[in-house]
Amino acid sequence: MTRPREVRAPGTGRRHSLRTRLVIGSAALIALAAVLIGVVSVLALQGFLTERLDAQLTAASSRSQGALDGHSRGFGQQPPPTGDFLALPGQREGTIAGLVSSTGTITAGVLGNRGASAPLTEQQIAVLATLDKLDSPVTVDLGGSLGEYRVIVSSTPVAGESLIVALPLADVRDTVLQLTLLVVGIGLLAVTIAALAGAVAVRIALRPLERVAATATRVTELQLDRGAVALAERVSLDDADPRTEVGQVGAALNRMLEHVASALSARQTSENKVRAFVADASHELRTPLASIRGYAEVTRRGGHDIPADVAHAVGRIEAESVRMTALVESLLLLARLDETAQVELESVDLTRLIIDAVGDAHAASPDHVWELELADHAIAVSGDRARIHQVIANLLANARLHTPVGTVVTTCLMREGDSAIIEIRDTGPGIPAALQPTVFERFVRGDSSRSRASGSTGLGLAIVAAVVGAHGGTASVSSEPGNTVFRVELPGGAVL
Repeated sequence: MTRPREVRAPGTGRRHSLRTRLVIGSAALIALAAVLIGVVSVLALQGFLTERLDAQLTAASSRSQGALDGHSRGFGQQPPPTGDFLALPGQREGTIAGLVSSTGTITAGVLGNRGASAPLTEQQIAVLATLDKLDSPVTVDLGGSLGEYRVIVSSTPVAGESLIVALPLADVRDTVLQLTLLVVGIGLLAVTIAALAGAVAVRIALRPLERVAATATRVTELQLDRGAVALAERVSLDDADPRTEVGQVGAALNRMLEHVASALSARQTSENKVRAFVADASHELRTPLASIRGYAEVTRRGGHDIPADVAHAVGRIEAESVRMTALVESLLLLARLDETAQVELESVDLTRLIIDAVGDAHAASPDHVWELELADHAIAVSGDRARIHQVIANLLANARLHTPVGTVVTTCLMREGDSAIIEIRDTGPGIPAALQPTVFERFVRGDSSRSRASGSTGLGLAIVAAVVGAHGGTASVSSEPGNTVFRVELPGGAVL
């Protein structure tokens, strides 16, 4: 059974910029090269110094062998004093020489700084006693103050005896340590300088890519979803040279922007045609709708003796003509706002406007609980009085139509900074979360079970968003069961 792959959510895990990865990569390669060079250099120097020490050890062993050959002693004679084969001309300080008798007894000493020899400790002699005859030098740790030595064991003219000669490795170790520290220091300095220089070089090399990214960022900040868009952003010709990798990206982005601009132009042309049709149709429908309503009203009030079912039908024609007239007026208003977002500006007393609108809402639905939360001082904005009144009336009507009897609807007015804030809260059932992002779009209805007889056309909140947008403000909604808040922010709020 195949194990499912683990899917990592976007944005999780560590991410580094291209610049950082290039600098880290180049610094890592230089560090690796420095480590390899340093290791090879240290090993080569250590091998060279060890070989030279072994040559010196062979020479020292030969000198000691010569001293033993010159010492006449018969079979079974006691070994000569250590100084006879240790304190010889040419032997360096720290040299160890020892004679292993046929009985296994070791006579050994170490050469001091003035040619005097000093005996070895029992532990050091015990280490030397473990060595057999060797064809080549070996490294032995004698411990204590002596440390590591290179040791060679050779035969003497006397049967059963062996000569042990050793030279200290301290100088080799110190030299190798100094070289290691030097290589590490130079390597760290080189990597640091290379990283800094690489960061500068990468920054310079990636400037064209940054300019391409800046162009793409400016495009993302444009409002491409609606309205006429002049998509003039392009990557410069220097950054769109197809001979370079970055230039290929820039050229591809320019081609994509050309296609997007063409699509936006076609979309805007289509939208303009639709808006013109809606505006013309709405304008033309007003006259026949007024005629239908007028004739229905005349028929109903004419005092004619007509059957009850006909009278009912005429009443329904009159009611539907009223509703359709309101729909046409809303469509015409939206078409005009789409065509031009300019509104007539005057000082509008929001406090008085809200009090009047809430009073009208109370008269239309006395079964709701209408509450006011106003600032201590009257607040005014610069705007179109009729349109702002329509915004408040639409929000209150939305709360009245889509909440049950007894719902508390609270209208708040306050200032935040330089903006006037209008909030309409209700304790109704709330708006589904999936519907909230599109609640200000046209013909969006929150409950498919609602009948059109309720008066909801799906345009009220769209008119709110359009009018508030024309005033340079914002409209938003947040909702959960028992707490739905429509918030309108209008700029330029002032205290009267």
